[in-house]
This record gives sequence, structure tokens and C-alpha cells, in this order.
Amino acid sequence: MKKIFMLLLFTALFASCDKEPEAIIVSPDDYHAANDHVTKVMVHDIFAPPVASRVYAYSNIAAYEVMSQFDPEYKSLSNFLTDLEPAPKSTSDITNPEVASIVAFYDLAISLVFSEDKLIAQRDSLFQKWKDQDERTFKVSEAYGLQVAQHIKDWMKKDNYAQTRTMPKFSIATGEEGRWQPTPPAYMDGIEPHWSKIRPFVIEEANQFKPIPPPAFSMEEGSKFHDELMEVYNIRQEIAQNEENSEKMAIAKFWDCNPYVSIMRGHLMFAAKKITPGGHWIGITKIACQKDKADFDRSVYAYAKVSVALADGFISCWDEKYRSNLVRPETLINKYIDENWTSVLQTPPFPEYTSGHSVISGAAAIALTDIFGEDFSFDDDTEVDYGLPIRSYKSFNEASLEAANSRLYGGIHYRSAIEVGLDQGQKLGNYVISQLKMTTSSDQVAAK
Repeated sequence: MKKIFMLLLFTALFASCDKEPEAIIVSPDDYHAANDHVTKVMVHDIFAPPVASRVYAYSNIAAYEVMSQFDPEYKSLSNFLTDLEPAPKSTSDITNPEVASIVAFYDLAISLVFSEDKLIAQRDSLFQKWKDQDERTFKVSEAYGLQVAQHIKDWMKKDNYAQTRTMPKFSIATGEEGRWQPTPPAYMDGIEPHWSKIRPFVIEEANQFKPIPPPAFSMEEGSKFHDELMEVYNIRQEIAQNEENSEKMAIAKFWDCNPYVSIMRGHLMFAAKKITPGGHWIGITKIACQKDKADFDRSVYAYAKVSVALADGFISCWDEKYRSNLVRPETLINKYIDENWTSVLQTPPFPEYTSGHSVISGAAAIALTDIFGEDFSFDDDTEVDYGLPIRSYKSFNEASLEAANSRLYGGIHYRSAIEVGLDQGQKLGNYVISQLKMTTSSDQVAAK
């Protein structure tokens, strides 16, 4: 009996050692979750909107460059992005493209956020599962993903970001009423005044889509500038009459996306952490992919294209902000009309013209429409985690128009900054999609 037992034991051990590894299955939801994790970490770390767009862009480009090596339907971005050389190719026939893509994504993102530990914990939990399923395939795929990630990092290091960290603070123009002044309650310095010096991704230079100048500053009644200032004031008065049921109030809050909101409690001030405007459109990209039932490759493609449009949108917008250097409505209303007036939304810490929301929403909507179509309706639940209800849209362009108008309702932008900004973003978005021929066809990639 003992001999039989030992024989069975050795047979079982031998069989377990010879067991075939389990196939690693990577779903689009794994990639959506990776972008979600990056968003949450940047909310925690309070990233400036332009800087957040840079994180999304490089992380998603790294994943896309891996994916495009394996799917003939997609072309390398080295054909289209400024100074990007082709990524190294995989030398192994067991590389799992999806695993390698997510490895590259996380490696880039971790190198760009402050709270690396939070992303590392999410990454390691996912990677351990894949490693347990097939350690050899995972290690080969991981090595390739890291190789491509390093290739993107080397390219990223030449985008002038590091140099802008040591450039001087923005000098406030004293004695010039039409120029931007820091706003309450924190009176922060203007953020990222040198962002226009960042190397663009697709656009040729930061001022390629330079908008028309804002209306000439004038406090004279009947002037265009004064009329637009009074429109901001009057909309706030209208909202104040019935704030709980005001649709304009609801729209303003839904699209607030200001990571710099400061709350006063006695002598204490603390931040109310919120998503960035780019992060909101990354959330919409996830919603569109899931409704479209986009596979892994199509999802990576969508995030990469939208991320590039957002990143170039911020470069273009910030170029104009610090050129026109226009005063915010709150500053003038408090000085000339009502010293106790407050805007619906807290004014963000940078010049007024053009509206960042308008520019990047216009650009992102164009990119998403190019991928998913003109009449793509969706329910936007991006702000649910921040205590706001779902809003529904018939198209990406409809959402972008509402996002733009939300800044007027919020009391932080004049109408010109919104209308001209939306036009600026749409022109930039159309240029981006005209240059980014990322698929084997020049049109949308059909859902698989």
C-alpha cells in the first residue's frame, strides 16, 4: 500500500510540474482601469491641468506604440509626432501585446506622478495575477513593455518640461487694470506661465492656432468688454434667485474640474480635490469605448488620439493666456460693481483668455467624433465620484459646447473667451486628426 501511495504522489507531482500555463487574458477594462488609476492619483496629488495632460499623453502613447507593433490595422505614432523615432520591435514570438502595452503605460505614468506608491500597488496586484497564470510569457512581455517605455521616456526628456521648472514665476502687471491679477481665496501665482515652451505633439508650434485678440479692455458702458463683464454679473444674479433648481448652476458645477479649489474654515485653508478638465475627457473616452464595445487595441487607439489632442490643446491655450494676460471677471466686479460678489465657481489661478475648458473640450470632441461618429450619444458619469449626477449628451460636440458655456455660467469667463476658445480648440482638433492617420484607412476604424 505504501509503495502505491508513493507512486501516486510522484505521479501527481510530475503532472503538476508539466502542467500547461494558463493563458493570460487582458481585457479593455484592464486598460480603462489603468487610466482611471492615473486620474485618481493625479486628483490626489493636485496636478495642474496642463501637466496632467502631459501625463495622459505620454502614458497612452507608450501603450499605443506597443500595440501598433502587433496590430497591422494601426500605424506607429513615429510617423506623426514631433521627433518621435520608431520604437524597438519585439524579438520574441511569445510576447503578449496587451500585457506589454499596460506595462509600458504604468511605467510611464509612475515616472510622472508624485504618489508612485499608489500606482505601484495597483500595477503589482494586476501583474502578479498575470505572472501566476504564465510567468514566462509575462516576463517576456514585461521586458518588451519596459523597453518601449524607456524609448518614450528618452523622447519625452527632450520636450523642454524640465527646463520650464526652473524658469521664473509669472510677473504680475501692476497698475494695468486690464491685466490678470491673482484671485481669492488663495491668491495663487499664475500656474505654468511657460507651458507654451513645451514641445508640441502634432501642431507645429504653440501659436499655430493663435486666436483673435480679446475685446479691448474698457469699463465704459456700451463697450463690448463692459457688456461681456455685465453679462457675467447678471447671469450670477439670475442663478442666485433659485440656485437649487438652476440648470445653469448644475452645468457649471458638473464641468468645474478645478483641482485648485481652496476651502476656508476659520483660519485654515485646504484643497477640495477635483478632476482636471483633461481628466474629464479621458473619462468620456472610457465611456465611449465601453458603449462602443471597443476591443483592447481600439481602446488604446482612442485614448492615445484624445490624449494628444488634449495635450496640444493645453499648449495652444496657455500660449494665448499668458500673451493676452487678461483680467478675470471677479477682479473687476469686486472692484467696480459689488465687493461682496462671488462667482459660482472658484476662479482658477491663471489669466482669462482663452477659456481652457473651451479649447480642450473642442479639441477632444473633434478627436472622439473622428473615432466614434457624429451622433454618438452617451451618459456622462465621470463626476459621480465627486457627488454630481449623470448628464446625457447626443454627441461629443454637444458636450463640448456645454463644457464651454459652463465657464460663463460659473462666472469665471467672458463670452468671447468661450466662443473664440471653442473655435480655437475645434480648429486644433481638426488639424490633429488630419495629421494623425493612425489607421490603415484614413477614416474611422470600424468596431470589431
